[in-house]
Amino acid sequence: MHIPERQNRIASLLLRLAAAPPQVLLLEGGDAAERRALGLFWAARLNCAAGQPPCGACRSCVQVREGVHPDLVFLDGGQDKIKIDEVRELRSLLGQAPRGDGVRVVVFHEAQELTPQAANALLKSLEEPSRSTVFVLLAPQREWLLPTLVSRSWTLTLAWPGEPGADPALAEWLDALMEFWRSGRGWFRRTGVKGAVDKHLAMALVLALQREVVHTLRGRPEGPVAQGLAKLSPGRLKRLDLALAHAQDALSLPTPVNPALVLDWLATHVHGALRAPA
Repeated sequence: MHIPERQNRIASLLLRLAAAPPQVLLLEGGDAAERRALGLFWAARLNCAAGQPPCGACRSCVQVREGVHPDLVFLDGGQDKIKIDEVRELRSLLGQAPRGDGVRVVVFHEAQELTPQAANALLKSLEEPSRSTVFVLLAPQREWLLPTLVSRSWTLTLAWPGEPGADPALAEWLDALMEFWRSGRGWFRRTGVKGAVDKHLAMALVLALQREVVHTLRGRPEGPVAQGLAKLSPGRLKRLDLALAHAQDALSLPTPVNPALVLDWLATHVHGALRAPA
């Protein structure tokens, strides 16, 4: 469970929280791999025989890392929708003691993929709190989850990628994309240059835009990108948010994907959506 250096603050907070684990922990922000790593770090901390911090070498830590720990339940919304039957199956576990000496940890990876029925079934499970079971919701941002789930959660926000101004090249691409959305010009001259776009740049651009959308939705538009987004209606912001999620999913696929084509789809899809009725 490698924790990137920029997420060390969150890891430290998790170590402190372990003294009195919240029933529901929500980890938002960062990227999907970082959220997954910190979710498993939390499970290891609550079950490691060596205590604080998780040693990473004992049988329990190794089992958590490999996803086979008897007290780890991992529901992966990154593979498919998380359905009501999967959540209902958890109810039989909640009345049972953990198999080991630690705590049962139920992780919902990409929890925004909970169907409405599954989310409501999870809420019903939370009405019967158990000291031996905790839940972890991993999602890009809290706005994608049922508000009643968020209100029951202890929320920690992972560090986003560096601010656009910290990377002149990234800032230049962000400016070009915003200009294309305004005018419909100039974008394809950039992406059409051979080797101009790699997966790292494409993902950094998507994550930077997601961060700016989050700041805007929460009424904290800082910097020229977020201030530009603040001029959009809530409906158009949500369309942009959804398109960014699809782009991140495409760039995260294990099979090779052309990052320039993903950015071109994002640019043209959002350009059209921003001109549709709000």
